[in-house]
Amino acid sequence: MHTWPNPFIEQRADPFILQDGSHYYFIASVPEYDRLEIRRADSLEGLRDATSVVVWRKPESGPMSELIWAPELHHIENKWYIYFAAAHTQALDSLGMFQHRMFALECTNDDPLTGVWVEKGQIKTPFDTFALDATTFSHQGKQWYLWAQKSPDIAGNSNIYLAELSNPWTLKGEPVMLSKPEYDWECRGFLVNEGPAVLRLDDTLFISYSASATDENYCMGLLWIAADADPLNPDNWQKSPHPVFTTSNENRQYGPGHNSFTKTSDGEDVLVYHARNYTEIEGDPLYDPNRHTRLKLVHWKENGMPDFGIPPVDTP
Repeated sequence: MHTWPNPFIEQRADPFILQDGSHYYFIASVPEYDRLEIRRADSLEGLRDATSVVVWRKPESGPMSELIWAPELHHIENKWYIYFAAAHTQALDSLGMFQHRMFALECTNDDPLTGVWVEKGQIKTPFDTFALDATTFSHQGKQWYLWAQKSPDIAGNSNIYLAELSNPWTLKGEPVMLSKPEYDWECRGFLVNEGPAVLRLDDTLFISYSASATDENYCMGLLWIAADADPLNPDNWQKSPHPVFTTSNENRQYGPGHNSFTKTSDGEDVLVYHARNYTEIEGDPLYDPNRHTRLKLVHWKENGMPDFGIPPVDTP
């Protein structure tokens, strides 16, 4: 039975862990929102004390100069990519929203910690609106791009979109919307669907995502589809009417979400997420640094659905 110290890594929000070959890699939002840093270890447990290597710092000005959010590290056709969101200013737009867009970096060297990272620019979508939380995955012989974005004609902050990629920083074809905030638990504080992550079991593809404001209302939802169905047909997707991972007052774990998935060395699925251990946030929750990275095993029900359980209590 795998258990990990809780928190696993302190003051790292939007955590992403990549298992690649014999190594594990960790990347996340840092409290200063000013840089991208990677840790590597030979084991999942080893990431906790691994040295962080800064591979990119935000420029002083321009479209990537503020609020570097939610990076992910991916290895595609022997090249490394970091997806992240950034803004050109911390000021809010006329709708009261941040002005983030999505960007990609590429490293063609073998080692992403020592290699050269090249800016590939903004990942353009049909809407020039608030966009963030991109991830990518291979499915049905194609590479896919999955992200959150504000639609001009849908109320709220962001919906979940999917598109095929023609290369790791260019969309191919028209994106489709897979989910928008509609249930009460997706609309507390803000109308939010964001932070999508992909999980598979046998003949089903799952997408978890996060919903509502980033305080104790933050929680996780779930979409799923048959693995052989067309993922670009929104009618093929099912959506849980209830959240699948939520605040535990009993365990003092608040606002669990913005997750990713990895596996243990023996192949068990692991939920990687952040949560706070208090609700008394002074000022904007965004600038409270104590969203800590946490790990938890995913259990599987007999009907083939994932069971994320309850966020476990902090360990001394």
